[in-house]
Amino acid sequence: MARAAEALRGGLPVRIKGRDGKSISVLAVETAGDHALVKPGGLLVLTHARAATLKIRLYTQGVVALPAPKAAGASRAIADPTADLDAPLKGPFAALREKLPDALAAGVKLAKLAGLLPAVLAFRGGAGVGVSAADIDAYEDRSIATLTMVTRARVPLEGAQDAELVAFRARDAGPEHYAILIGQPTRNKPVLTRLHSECFTGDLLASLRCDCGQQLRGAIELIAKAGGGILLYLAQEGRGIGLINKLRAYRLQDQGFDTLEANTRLGFEEDERLYGVAARMLSLLGYKSVKLLTNNPAKVAALKARGIAVARRVPHSFPSNVHNSDYLKTKKKAGHLL
Repeated sequence: MARAAEALRGGLPVRIKGRDGKSISVLAVETAGDHALVKPGGLLVLTHARAATLKIRLYTQGVVALPAPKAAGASRAIADPTADLDAPLKGPFAALREKLPDALAAGVKLAKLAGLLPAVLAFRGGAGVGVSAADIDAYEDRSIATLTMVTRARVPLEGAQDAELVAFRARDAGPEHYAILIGQPTRNKPVLTRLHSECFTGDLLASLRCDCGQQLRGAIELIAKAGGGILLYLAQEGRGIGLINKLRAYRLQDQGFDTLEANTRLGFEEDERLYGVAARMLSLLGYKSVKLLTNNPAKVAALKARGIAVARRVPHSFPSNVHNSDYLKTKKKAGHLL
């Protein structure tokens, strides 16, 4: 899986064997060379979210496939919504209506896992790094199951001097996740816990477009003042779509779309995060019950579904500013209790 994802990122083909025993080769539209994008007989495969944006009829399950355009630039313009204003006239589109091989949907998922736009060009047979559709579909669950604690060290923090950083890694060559243990949280009662998805722009650069930096530093201080707890720092930037795609979403937001609309125009779900990672980390640390510091009921439900008891939800919000007021309104639209 790691080799296959790297191949897509490098503009190389990946051969995917479907459950029907037939293989296709896929290239990521974002990274493939012009010569590959204009190769005859290719299918352009998109998510339903991106297809709906382009008003393509959804005849098939999971993904949409259509004959690849004859021009490489046309394929890229269809896949990348940040080019919609530069290339507004697209189509007409003739999406396939017959049942599609499961390898096509697996190829799009692999592009997501590689941090790329979820759009691939597919061909029958072909060469490249080999992987099965079943392995792609099972990848996330297997990654969570192989997550292990690697090391831990005392790291005094501003606002929480009695803090320890614990590192976790899965056997998939993916990004590491971290837990910040503050104080000496006991395991025999619900521990005050914050699930925080990494945000390079907010956490490190103090961006005013979101409230992530405030939430991170505020949670550390609040947990310390409460006598201890845990902050899980999850490598799931941009609601799970990655930093580069988050920056693409920012461009779309500047065109008037909100956070959720931008994600779906890019071809992603509104939220692609996996909270099974957090449940696994808590279990490895020996905690089975939490008081969850969040405004998002989906986090409560996700932890409960994965065997972590949530004794109660603790609200966690901060005042808006002129740059993030619309962002916070969108959070409320998405069900956050602000």
